[in-house]
Amino acid sequence: MDFFARVAFDIILIAPFIVFLFQALSRWAGAGFNSLQSETIFAKLTVLAFMVSGCAATVTLVLLSVLDLSHIRLLSEAWFQVDHYSFHWSFIADKLSLLFCMLIAALVSLIGTFSQRYLHQDPGFFRFYLLLTLFGFSALILATAGTLEVVFFGWELIGLASALLISFFNERPQPLYCGLRTYVTYRLCDVGLLLAVVLSHFGHGTGSFVAGEGEWFLTLPVPHAEYQLLAITLLLLWASIGKSGLYPLGDWLPRAMEGPTPSSAIFYGAISVHLGVFLLLRISPLFEASLLCSTLLIIVGFVTALHATFVGRAQTDVKTVLAYASMTQIGIIVMEIGLGFPTLAVVHMVGHAFLRTLQILRSPNILHDRHQLEQAMGEVLPRTGSHLEKMVPAKLQPWLYRAALERGHIDTILVDYVAGGFLRITRFFDHLEKRWANFLTGSKSSEEVS
Repeated sequence: MDFFARVAFDIILIAPFIVFLFQALSRWAGAGFNSLQSETIFAKLTVLAFMVSGCAATVTLVLLSVLDLSHIRLLSEAWFQVDHYSFHWSFIADKLSLLFCMLIAALVSLIGTFSQRYLHQDPGFFRFYLLLTLFGFSALILATAGTLEVVFFGWELIGLASALLISFFNERPQPLYCGLRTYVTYRLCDVGLLLAVVLSHFGHGTGSFVAGEGEWFLTLPVPHAEYQLLAITLLLLWASIGKSGLYPLGDWLPRAMEGPTPSSAIFYGAISVHLGVFLLLRISPLFEASLLCSTLLIIVGFVTALHATFVGRAQTDVKTVLAYASMTQIGIIVMEIGLGFPTLAVVHMVGHAFLRTLQILRSPNILHDRHQLEQAMGEVLPRTGSHLEKMVPAKLQPWLYRAALERGHIDTILVDYVAGGFLRITRFFDHLEKRWANFLTGSKSSEEVS
């Protein structure tokens, strides 16, 4: 039985990987894919791969319960070794990872089926399915990662697939700008995950997830030194802030809606935005061990939910409203983790992922449905949620509305003061370097020539 459980666990990753290789090699070889039959093959392969992966995850979870095992670990031989450090491909199957694998497989299969008609005869049809398969495979890697190093590998692949799908309509400049903006935010926060990997090895000699006392999922061992606990936990929180669109770096999330509606649904309504939450769930015992970190996590979640609620109510397009609605729910889920309710957070995360996927997929039809309903009723539908405005004094309402319409001025602060400050410093040193190089070579700069 243990053998069958390991085989089923292998299939979770192998099935999407084989399909991704086939799709990538087919595109690289320049095979002609223009017919309806070719589109059907590409789409069906993606759907089939993740249906098989989801079934394998379900079988693995059942066998874990039957065999009364807490987890299964697959460990490869060392790929490389430097002094006392060696890198292994390590994958784990516990209840948390398998539940997330089932969620990923179900939603990727759903999006794969939906997109076959939605993107029919689109010039980027095959590119979309290649990136969708890459994203799903990368998410499965992250979900089953047995070490922080493997988490980082899947984390980076997901960031790459996200940026490429946001800029999917590359004939327009706006999607390209939004894709680049998202990728820069990802890279900025990925530094936290990379530093956490290094510190975890310095702290307790390993980045592997282990069985925690009284926990139903594997987690990082709690460092003995308080400063190491604070550093690792806060760095991983920083990485999650960028990936899950938490305050103050969540303004990339509405911009990510520039991509196709199916990718917006699975990335920024269902899976990608919950990856930071998944990481926080995985390390939740570290937050429980530090009052400061858990308090900070609650504050981040509360501010995110409050900010997204008010900003979302002032937006004028459906997908942006849904993006801020996702931020609101993610903020609440983060608060649940900080308060010590990881099981509640898992249930909330799964329910929110399915609901938001449905809403974003239906977003092109929402206005049409609303107009039909108003015509049938013979009146304008009443606006809901006005109790929120009534809680604010009348004198503050115009100011609050303007701030919400400007998305809390977060863009202005980040671009003009944070990023702008760094750019001014780098331009200053670039100017000095050019003057020094011109002095050494005896040539004149373009400024001196003009």
